[in-house]
Amino acid sequence: MLAIGQLHTLTIDRDTPPGLFLKDDSGEKENEILLPNKYKPESFELEDEIEVFVYLDHDERPVATTLKPYVKLDEFAYLRCVEVNKIGAFLDWGLEKHLFVPFKEQAYPMKEGQWYLIFCYLDEASERLVASSKVNHFLDNDELTVEPYEEVRLIVTNKTELGFNVIVNELHQGLIYHDEIFQDLKTGDQLKGWVKKTRKDKKIDITLQRPGYRSIEPNAQAILNELELQNGSLPLHDKSSPEEIKSYLEMSKKSFKRAIGTLYKQKMITIEENGIKLNKD
Repeated sequence: MLAIGQLHTLTIDRDTPPGLFLKDDSGEKENEILLPNKYKPESFELEDEIEVFVYLDHDERPVATTLKPYVKLDEFAYLRCVEVNKIGAFLDWGLEKHLFVPFKEQAYPMKEGQWYLIFCYLDEASERLVASSKVNHFLDNDELTVEPYEEVRLIVTNKTELGFNVIVNELHQGLIYHDEIFQDLKTGDQLKGWVKKTRKDKKIDITLQRPGYRSIEPNAQAILNELELQNGSLPLHDKSSPEEIKSYLEMSKKSFKRAIGTLYKQKMITIEENGIKLNKD
């Protein structure tokens, strides 16, 4: 059977009264699936390929749809609760049949109209897709797959006294400290960041600024600006006094040396005995 909760590119095999039957390249009968008439393309030919999402319909039968869900199997998403009844909560995930959240999988009782960060998984007992707002249960820091200074994908989970907890690459839990945050963050935000540190206790410190460049990049740009104003050269180098550097650039000698090191590595300047020069080519 085709995997539930995933996108598949399938071939149109035949047109029937209920809809189009699609097949994969295995040729196995069990891998055929119905695309109901309401999702049929306006124009098509047999053997055309079509991308569909496979899930269980209201009768718990595997079915294909051309609608794109807001979340797929083994993914996190920030979704709105549209109904709560005696068996659980239901979320809008972009399909006609809402995504079910059992009471036991709700970190806090869900309320209609509110938004929740969830993880979508396959319930082994019912073989249907369900969601859980207990997202930390689906994260594991025992075996870290990230290293310091590595760029990572982040999803904001919640605010704490220390900062904001984040999901790192949809695998690990990390933390951005308050003093590392210079923008508004809220649950569900997706953004990129960098690993600042991995600790011995397997905790991950995250920064939203590229490590090592927070003060270098503005200073490097300031030096480039001054070089342009001074016809491409400045009488400053790593042996210049702090006073000379401050008089030209209003920055410390340490910041200056780091900045010209960056510009030199990027081949934007040449460092000579009596100063630095802008590379024109």
